[in-house]
Amino acid sequence: MATTKTHTNHAKAAPKLGQRAEPVQKYDSVINLPLGLDEQLRLESTRNLNQVLADTIMLRDLYKKHHWQVSGPTFYQLHLLFDKHYEEQAELVDQIAERIQSLGGVSIAVSADVAEHTRLERPPIDREEVPVQISRLLEGHEIILKEAREYAKSASDRGDDGTNDLLVSNVIRTNEMQVWFVSEHLVDLPVVDAK
Repeated sequence: MATTKTHTNHAKAAPKLGQRAEPVQKYDSVINLPLGLDEQLRLESTRNLNQVLADTIMLRDLYKKHHWQVSGPTFYQLHLLFDKHYEEQAELVDQIAERIQSLGGVSIAVSADVAEHTRLERPPIDREEVPVQISRLLEGHEIILKEAREYAKSASDRGDDGTNDLLVSNVIRTNEMQVWFVSEHLVDLPVVDAK
């Protein structure tokens, strides 16, 4: 007669909840990776990139806020434009965060940390007029463009070509194009009759 083993202990299938431990890597540090870049350079690049990341996350979120809250005669065009720019900023967020991690750093990731580190002005929770929304976006772009240019030059001067390339080819070019598209909505030109 065959015996059947009965399993009464199902604890192995239960999730282990509420776990906490010491971090595996502290923020504002870099681990050693064989990249041909010294530790101090990688640390400086990750610090600079985290600043750009915090500001890019804030700008991305401003685009989504304005996408939801835009109103008036240009609602449709701006609703679509703001969402397109949100998606492009979201792509930049991922690229910047991955560059930080690939340099051995720790990227900013959650809204509380972004709020603490961003240089962009926090908007009110209220709905604002279109010209105010656009002005906020343009001011955010300008902050990011200034720091991206400064950090790209620093990275280039110190031999961090990957960071320079990301900042110039992705961050600067994307933000410049978005400035152009958004700023055109503040030009006061006649719609029907020429002056």
